[in-house]
Amino acid sequence: MYRSLFMAEDTPSGAILQRDRKTYAIVPRTPVGLVSPEVLDAISAVVRKYKIPITKITSGQRLALIGLQREEVAQVWHDLQMEVGQAVELCVHYVQACPGTEVCKFGVRDSLSLGLKLEKLYVGMDLPAKVKMGVSGCPFCCAESYVRDIGLIGKKKGWILTFGGNSGGRPRIGDVIAEDIADDEAVALVQRCLEYYRNNCDKKLRTARFVEKTGIEAIKQAVLK
Repeated sequence: MYRSLFMAEDTPSGAILQRDRKTYAIVPRTPVGLVSPEVLDAISAVVRKYKIPITKITSGQRLALIGLQREEVAQVWHDLQMEVGQAVELCVHYVQACPGTEVCKFGVRDSLSLGLKLEKLYVGMDLPAKVKMGVSGCPFCCAESYVRDIGLIGKKKGWILTFGGNSGGRPRIGDVIAEDIADDEAVALVQRCLEYYRNNCDKKLRTARFVEKTGIEAIKQAVLK
């Protein structure tokens, strides 16, 4: 069910060839953007040790280490002792989440806990194309949930779940699948959406285009029955 690490024939495992066709980038996995002091220490240590020229915070709340030499990739992963964050594979790449009720005065639902649960269950799941999720703990939608393939937005009565959002070159606001659902209902409905998408979509067709092709009513009928 879950995809093994993508690796082109001449690309080191866990790396992405860069524009110069000589150097590589890696993306350590940081679920919902949370990092511990140990993770920060490990990142800092390898950046200094290997003189990595670019360390970039990505839109998916991850850190990309850019400019590694081919022979350094395996050594850096060994030193980091972190999981690989999917960046090019056809699968769930990440779950983006806001602080929610953990610290934010506007939070009405626990977005971090739900986001971590979704990360554990679904990141790496084989799908027709890449999928990104956003979990926002209030209607301000700081995790950009409406423009994620699957979005969750917290309200006092429960979660809103959206499907088919995209923030790329052909942006699309995700359609509302269900409202006022509890955490467990949200997790189960995310699974049904992913499975329906996986079983009925052409390869490399993102959810936004899949919704346009299939129609949101047909999708809702299938996943809500």
